[in-house]
Amino acid sequence: MESVQTILWFLIALGVLVTFHEFGHFYVARRCGVKVLRFSVGFGKSLYSWKDRHGTEFTLAAIPLGGYVKMLDEREGEVPSAELPYAFTRKSVWQRIAIVAAGPVANFMLAVVLFWALLLPGVTELAPVVGKVGPGSLAARAGLEAGQEIIAVDGVATPTRTAMNRQLLKRLGESGPLSFTVKYPGSNLQYESEAQLQEWLQGVEEPDPIKGLGLTFFQPEIEVVLDQVVEGSPAAAAGLHSGDRVLSADGVPMQDWPQWVDYVRARPGQAMQLAIEREGQTLAVELTPKEVMGDNGEPFGRVGVSPVIPEWPEEMLREYDYSLIGAFIGAVDKTWETSHFVLVSVKKLILGQISTKNLSGPITIAKVAGASAKAGWMNYIGFLALLSVSLGVFNLLPIPVLDGGHLLYYMVETVKGSPVSDRLQMLGYQMGLFVIVGVMALALYNDLVRL
Repeated sequence: MESVQTILWFLIALGVLVTFHEFGHFYVARRCGVKVLRFSVGFGKSLYSWKDRHGTEFTLAAIPLGGYVKMLDEREGEVPSAELPYAFTRKSVWQRIAIVAAGPVANFMLAVVLFWALLLPGVTELAPVVGKVGPGSLAARAGLEAGQEIIAVDGVATPTRTAMNRQLLKRLGESGPLSFTVKYPGSNLQYESEAQLQEWLQGVEEPDPIKGLGLTFFQPEIEVVLDQVVEGSPAAAAGLHSGDRVLSADGVPMQDWPQWVDYVRARPGQAMQLAIEREGQTLAVELTPKEVMGDNGEPFGRVGVSPVIPEWPEEMLREYDYSLIGAFIGAVDKTWETSHFVLVSVKKLILGQISTKNLSGPITIAKVAGASAKAGWMNYIGFLALLSVSLGVFNLLPIPVLDGGHLLYYMVETVKGSPVSDRLQMLGYQMGLFVIVGVMALALYNDLVRL
């Protein structure tokens, strides 16, 4: 059932993004007087179709992994003389540029709308306050200490943990100084420090910048007090209740929730003897974790409980409330920033500063789609926005076959005053197809290896 839901959420995401992308081409083509023959979501055999008063066929096809807009085009067959004014090839180069660019632009516009929807209700995030610093780590060499708040990285403000993580991601695979601006609690004095990077996290699959620094953020201690007990779980079968405090397991004192989780995960199918506190009394309980198979093929234990989450200190929270215009400006900034990050990541992949193992194909994207939907509608909207930006950026890369390749040809045409020769265009398309197929094959290989 979970796999079906994952596939469903993936197809919904793909359908939304493809529809917006192709609608961009369609809309501008119509405005430029081009006759659109077909608007297809998906490839292959048509499952359902209809025609509008302009004669355009709208199709939902069997293979939901893309889409296309087919326009009247002399390169694809003879066009009746009466319809030549409506052919794509008869339009000015600037009109053709507008039509081709409209697809990626539609993806960026969709991302702005989605980010705007996320920002409008207001956002609460956590401050990047250092919890622990690993000995000998980059953070330690930079002189970072527990309790410090990192207010800037490389001179760029980092008011939240998300902002800091985003700034660190820009330095993946690089060498050179990494600077920090920090302050202590209750003080406005700022201190500068730095560490030297050397091909930082280059070649690492799924790099974690915070972990790569050798630090963890502050978090309030989570005690081993149960909040929810899942119905039908091993914990419910053992008689555990909400409000129970786990004192020890097999005689080992349980100090905090992470220790408890590690202890349970390490004992799939093994009976544990617990001492719990309930309403001032100490009780003995036997609990056997259920064996669950992990993504790496290794089993782990699960008992079906969640902890009472303590409240965060008020000074650790960063709350942002936006007006309609303020949220829109923030959404545009976020779209621009994400686009820049994706483009820089592509450059680093080409230069070898980021491992090609980080390329993801449809399987990984589907898993992320399912996980984000499971986490809530705001997470799913955020996933759609990020994917929409990525689709827009990748389509603008100057690779023949992609929109960016067509734009490259048209820009050359504006300079030389005549179209690029058919022979050169065909050679470019063949090379572009080779590159795209190769990248897709590598991404799919990475997906299968992760499975």
